[in-house]
Amino acid sequence: MPPRRKAAILMISLGPELAARVFRYLREDEIEQLTLEIANTDRVSPEQRQAVLEECRDLALAHAYVAQGGIDYARQLLVQALGHQRAAEVLNRLTATLQVRPFEFVRRADPMQILNFIQQEHPQTIALILAYLHPEQAAVVLSGLPPERRADVARRLALMERTSPELIREVERVLERKLSSVLADEGTAAGGLQAVVQVLNNVDRGTERSIMEVLEVTDPELAEEIKKRMFVFEDIVLLDDRSLQRVLREVDLNEDLPLALKAVSEEVKQKIFRNLSQRAVEILQENLSYLGPVRLRDVEEAQQKIVNIIRRLEEEGEIVIARGGQDEVVV
Repeated sequence: MPPRRKAAILMISLGPELAARVFRYLREDEIEQLTLEIANTDRVSPEQRQAVLEECRDLALAHAYVAQGGIDYARQLLVQALGHQRAAEVLNRLTATLQVRPFEFVRRADPMQILNFIQQEHPQTIALILAYLHPEQAAVVLSGLPPERRADVARRLALMERTSPELIREVERVLERKLSSVLADEGTAAGGLQAVVQVLNNVDRGTERSIMEVLEVTDPELAEEIKKRMFVFEDIVLLDDRSLQRVLREVDLNEDLPLALKAVSEEVKQKIFRNLSQRAVEILQENLSYLGPVRLRDVEEAQQKIVNIIRRLEEEGEIVIARGGQDEVVV
């Protein structure tokens, strides 16, 4: 089965809500190709669906094991979980990906140790290395840089697209003497807006604010795009009840909120319902039932209005959005 058809079957199997969330991480050309494939897929047999889902599960499992302890570790666990034959098949499918993924060992190193080795490097070199780290690691490294370098590194990370194999190998040679980094034969796509957003979502609030303040001056368009992605409407489930109640007091419950809830998960809806009065919930549910087909653009605009309220209230200190992972405690 061609890979594109497998992807189409996977999206069909996930259903429109989950598939839409996956689409957010794809490029426009990938979305177009996949949408066309889905449109041309008239029927999916139960056997095809089961085979695609099992392959997706096995590959995800293998990737997770590799990330935890490398190829040998993944092989041992996959043999236990899937048996020798299926484990070999899964690893064979991953071979190409695993061979071209640079900085394998660095991702298992302590982030403070990484910081000690790279903090004197050129900002572009630091950005390249951060692009291949786990977001939590990259957040620690970025936070440890001098304040005057953080925004520059974050900007370079956001604007990074593809990096030449020669440059990756050169950076790895430098780190090889210190961290025994894994060499790669080909370049891979890394960095970009999503990478810097993931990093900034894991740094402390002070680091994030200092970086964004510089970017708002040096590259306001980039700063605004990062802001839009740092807190999306579905993240509303991460707000504590008191903060969400404060947000809802500023939201248009008759127009914007019903539209915003038109295409969200049940988890998001229930989170909002729990923080409204019984009467307000009844009115909201009634408004939702009256809503016919609406344009996705209108839904996104309504969601963005609410996200803007959340961002404004956080800036004003009215609510708190926990940042920096489990180490940041709000009391």
